[in-house]
Amino acid sequence: MMPARRPFAALAAPLLALSLSLSLAVPAAGQGLDFDAMTDDERAAFRAEVRAYLLENPEVLMEAIGVLEEREAEAQVAADAEMIGARADDLFEDADSWTGGNPEGDVTIVEFIDYRCGYCRRAFPEVQELVSSDGDIRLVVKEFPILGEQSVLASRFAIATRIVAGDDAYKQVHDALITMRGDMNELSLELVGEELGLPVDEIVGMMGDDAVTQVIQANHALAEELGISGTPTYVLGDRMVRGYVPLEGMRALVEEERGEG
Repeated sequence: MMPARRPFAALAAPLLALSLSLSLAVPAAGQGLDFDAMTDDERAAFRAEVRAYLLENPEVLMEAIGVLEEREAEAQVAADAEMIGARADDLFEDADSWTGGNPEGDVTIVEFIDYRCGYCRRAFPEVQELVSSDGDIRLVVKEFPILGEQSVLASRFAIATRIVAGDDAYKQVHDALITMRGDMNELSLELVGEELGLPVDEIVGMMGDDAVTQVIQANHALAEELGISGTPTYVLGDRMVRGYVPLEGMRALVEEERGEG
């Protein structure tokens, strides 16, 4: 999921209100204008003047868009920080989620992933490089299957592997699934397990267990509460990063989290 700029149409209503209120404020302050006391003809004339001004000076609208987006971004950052603080234990200390990198790292990155997500696949080698080259990052992986039944099946297989065979086996399966080509069905997943030398029968038997279901349900509930609807999504400290970020961008975010940026 790449972050997208809001379409202009979505800004039309707030911009209209903003432009009108600003236009009203100036004459009202200088001339004591009471808009409510104006006749219908006076209101129509005034609105025509406002419209003409905006058409002659469209840069005012673009400036307003910039201010509006900046304010909304600041509000989103503050809301994210509050939500993350409320669910910090479930994000950073969840025993049901695989944790890698440096367990004593000074920065923890939580990554919500779906094995069939194209941007998760694109980010995978870059996240691996970030963690290995930095040496002081703790990585938590949240299984968040949202792209259909194959995604759910793959997550069930990965979670079941961790329960049956442990963290190292999970990491092997995770890496295999995030780079896997073709359909993710029970047969292809079993082949992955066999190639890795894992106890496939036990893993397949565990896939439908309530323990696996509860991990997926808990991650979905957490994501919903945090306003996460796509993958990849990252949490660093009290910041949420929605969508793919190139390696250098991730390095910059880590530096900012450390207070180096």
